[in-house]
Amino acid sequence: MSTQKLWGGRFTETVAKYVDEFGASIGFDQLLAAEDITGSLAHVKMLKKTGILPAEDVDQIVAGLETLEKRLQAGQLEFSTVNEDIHMNIEALLTAEIGPVAGKLHTARSRNDQVATDFHLYLKHQLPKILARLQALEEVLVEKAAANVTTVMPGYTHLQHAQPISYAHYLLAYYQMFRRDIERFKFNIQHTDISPLGAAALAGTTFPIDREYSAQLLGFSQVYHNSLDAVSDRDFVLEFLSNAAILMMHLSRFCEELVSWSSYEFNYISLSDQFSTGSSIMPQKKNPDMAELIRGKAGRVYGNLMGLLTVMKAIPLAYNKDLQEDKEGAFDTVTTVLTSLHVFTGMLATLTVNKAQMAHATTNDFSNATELADYLANKGMPFREAHAIVGKLVLEGIQKHRPLQDIPLSEFQEISPLIEADVYHDLDAKVAVERRHSLGGTGFDQIRQELKRAQAQLAKDAQD
Repeated sequence: MSTQKLWGGRFTETVAKYVDEFGASIGFDQLLAAEDITGSLAHVKMLKKTGILPAEDVDQIVAGLETLEKRLQAGQLEFSTVNEDIHMNIEALLTAEIGPVAGKLHTARSRNDQVATDFHLYLKHQLPKILARLQALEEVLVEKAAANVTTVMPGYTHLQHAQPISYAHYLLAYYQMFRRDIERFKFNIQHTDISPLGAAALAGTTFPIDREYSAQLLGFSQVYHNSLDAVSDRDFVLEFLSNAAILMMHLSRFCEELVSWSSYEFNYISLSDQFSTGSSIMPQKKNPDMAELIRGKAGRVYGNLMGLLTVMKAIPLAYNKDLQEDKEGAFDTVTTVLTSLHVFTGMLATLTVNKAQMAHATTNDFSNATELADYLANKGMPFREAHAIVGKLVLEGIQKHRPLQDIPLSEFQEISPLIEADVYHDLDAKVAVERRHSLGGTGFDQIRQELKRAQAQLAKDAQD
């Protein structure tokens, strides 16, 4: 006697309950219920068009699937571990709804191409949401940058004061990073927008199906041209996870600076109370928990990427049960990325920039040392000689607690007669920033040009 599984014809023993539960994926792949019904509707309509199934059978199946779709939207579908996965659950529910004719739905189809189709549809639906959140973040970045073109702050290398820059220039650096993230996710859509439906188990089918028609119904722009590849490819998921990991790395770097810069020692920015928490024991505390949490979630997304890479690294063609492990990490990553972007955008939009503190940090930090070296080089002194002279002045300034701009002109001229009174103009931090007008530099005019370019890009995004 066979088991009660839909695939149980050649089996004589029933699977133990704990084994059934271990092998089942319905606990997480029920997230694909809408996509599974959508894919089934396209498949059965194709079966009608090609004459593989009689019109009356198809009409009955379509009506049943549409009923399940409505019940799903109303939260009225219940799934069972006995039916293993979302595909068999939907088929069982359809059978309960319309009777044995439901069994004809699986003609010329396998769960292998079915799950691949569902997964493609799922990511195809999620990627535009992520792009919309990224574009919203970029809009806030550009808005903040536009309000801080002339806000001067220390620029850092090795976490040491390097040269003064504009805070807007700093913000636009992240704009460029997120712009590349957008480009990567847009490219990801190309490899997601491919239909595996009709590849069947691994070898195609003997039925006269029309894969282009079902792909058209599902909104796919193309079909897989190799049935083995169609059912075993998860590159589109790996691309997504890789892109997500890079995005979370960018968010994590930004969050690290928000955490540092909102500290008492820096006080460059203040985070809104909406995105901060307190301490259960220390009344004075205002903790940047949301920034820290996003920073931490980057590791979670990295783990999801490494998990699937490891699953995929030695899987022979075509489908193997290992591929059941492809979904949870992707589902988790979608949720993590969407919520992290939403929270981060709100946190950035509501933070306060302490402009005076930023500017003050550039006054006694010797970050204008390069200005003095450049000044001497412009007067004809070899840059290496100028570098050595200024280095000695910095050392002396540190020992005497005297910044370069406080050195009397007479002392400057003892070092080099090339130094004149105009040196103090060049040593001013704001002037140092303003004069860096090379393409891509921190000069105010350059920043304004980059803001125009960014605003044009965002306007184009809104039209696409």
